Amino acid sequence: MKLYSPTVITALKEKHGFKISKSLGQNFLTDQNIIDKIVEGAEVCDEDLVIEIGPGMGVLTMALAEQAGKVIAVEIDRNLIPILSDTLKEYDNIEIIQGDILKQNLNDIIQQHLTASGKDDFKTENVKIVGNLPYYITTPVIMKILEEKTKAKSLTVMMQKEVAERINAKAGTKAYGAITVAINYYCTVHHVSDVSRTVFYPKPNVDSQVLRLDIRETPPVSLIDDSVFFACIKAGFGQRRKTLLNSLTGINGLDKSAALEVLQNAGIDPMRRAETLNIEEFATLANCVANYKQ
Repeated sequence: MKLYSPTVITALKEKHGFKISKSLGQNFLTDQNIIDKIVEGAEVCDEDLVIEIGPGMGVLTMALAEQAGKVIAVEIDRNLIPILSDTLKEYDNIEIIQGDILKQNLNDIIQQHLTASGKDDFKTENVKIVGNLPYYITTPVIMKILEEKTKAKSLTVMMQKEVAERINAKAGTKAYGAITVAINYYCTVHHVSDVSRTVFYPKPNVDSQVLRLDIRETPPVSLIDDSVFFACIKAGFGQRRKTLLNSLTGINGLDKSAALEVLQNAGIDPMRRAETLNIEEFATLANCVANYKQ
């Protein structure tokens, strides 16, 4: 069954009385080449546990199951569960969980799999997360996975092209922002593929891109307090047009004169804006804030 065929998708909709949900951002892949690129880009092998976010009708799930040892797919739309049971019935290495990925504890899911399979020596490098994420939950899902220190090697994610460009942006560019610094703190970013809006059914209004985010074993910068680091990022990009002197006022109780002193200690021009700072400079700034004694 060619699940990527619009004819097959239409037939499954009719068979199961399924209606595509705009509110859930449902757009189904119709291109085998892109499916293959995602699986290849995720570097899936037969020793891997793959957690798939949003399997839809199972087209990517099927391709992942051909390469992985086990696929656990988390689908929020309960109306898709009967379709998945139908399309994936020939595979014995796929488990479907009906639920909201933002409410799932992925480390618990991983641990339950280890316990069931008796693999006490299972390594983080054998867990890979793959997903085709709607625009409105892309950043929350990625940051949840990273902030909860999910025991996985990587996330290979299809997302709106604009979001991907922000994640992969360089300091000083318009696309560079808080999400760029945050994700690059946790991950190294690799471009897998550009994806045209024409390979989805129904066709969305935007193009997409696939990125693989390899989770770092250790951060690229040394921090005294990572909560101060993220507070500096949030403050700096909260109002992009503000100078650092103005945006940092209030962080850790700093008044304007204290913010000026902190910036001078960090060797950063107070008139610069957050978008011009690279991750090393943000780390230096955050450490000076954390060390500042009022």
